[in-house]
Amino acid sequence: MSITIVTDSTAYLPEGFAERHGIRVVPLHVAVDGRSVLDGVDFGPEELATALGEHRRVTTSRPTPGELADVYRDVLAGGADGIVSVHLSRELSGTWEAARLAAEEVDPGRIRVVDSRATGMGLGFAVLAACAAGADPARVEAAAAGAAKRMKMFFCVETLDHLRRGGRIGAAAALVGTALAVKPLLHVDDGRIVPLEKVRTMGRAIGRLVDLAAAAAGTGPVGLAVHHLAAPERAAELATLLDERVPGSTGCLISEVGAVIGAHTGPGVLGVVVLPGGYE
Repeated sequence: MSITIVTDSTAYLPEGFAERHGIRVVPLHVAVDGRSVLDGVDFGPEELATALGEHRRVTTSRPTPGELADVYRDVLAGGADGIVSVHLSRELSGTWEAARLAAEEVDPGRIRVVDSRATGMGLGFAVLAACAAGADPARVEAAAAGAAKRMKMFFCVETLDHLRRGGRIGAAAALVGTALAVKPLLHVDDGRIVPLEKVRTMGRAIGRLVDLAAAAAGTGPVGLAVHHLAAPERAAELATLLDERVPGSTGCLISEVGAVIGAHTGPGVLGVVVLPGGYE
């Protein structure tokens, strides 16, 4: 039996991984001053950082059910026996719902849709776990869902303005209006972005991200990833500290977030994704 994994452009998989494993990546939509572009196809981190630096209006939206249905039909027509479609949290985007509607339209018996309850490599690790689970649809779905349940994600932003304007912070709204010197630390809890604590400097924020990740990782095998936007040196520093601190690390992945996530966090964001037990 042949199973194809489908995901979306917010997974930020390691470079070349999707191609090697036959993963289909469906891009989300980005609008820059009303001009429509595709996340990761014709608009990436560099273009986003420039647009935000120029104070241009950047908004995002899900792929349509029709776009996902076209991908599913193409995959099944290409010989796949089934599809496991793994997407970012339904609390953050309508992408999961669009995938569910598309699956119902195309072939609900052969298409399983999984909510990763995360984004970035929180989603990416669920996809990697699905790829490592073999060819039985139930096992592949369970592997993705299991990774999603174990995943922990922590991040720090320079300002909450982007999250507030995009309506993505929910309970974290209580932190809006704090002194500019304060760096908010947040985490993903059951698919939602919620506040965790506040620190005074980015240096302290990096230290706390390491502490939180190390505590979540434990002493066994672990998947680790660092995300950033327009902050490669800080990301490299954070990854090095994680590799030194977390005994089960076999190498921390570093990935710059794309337009969809970066539009809601802003430049300077640093994030850590932890998957206790690893994804294989």
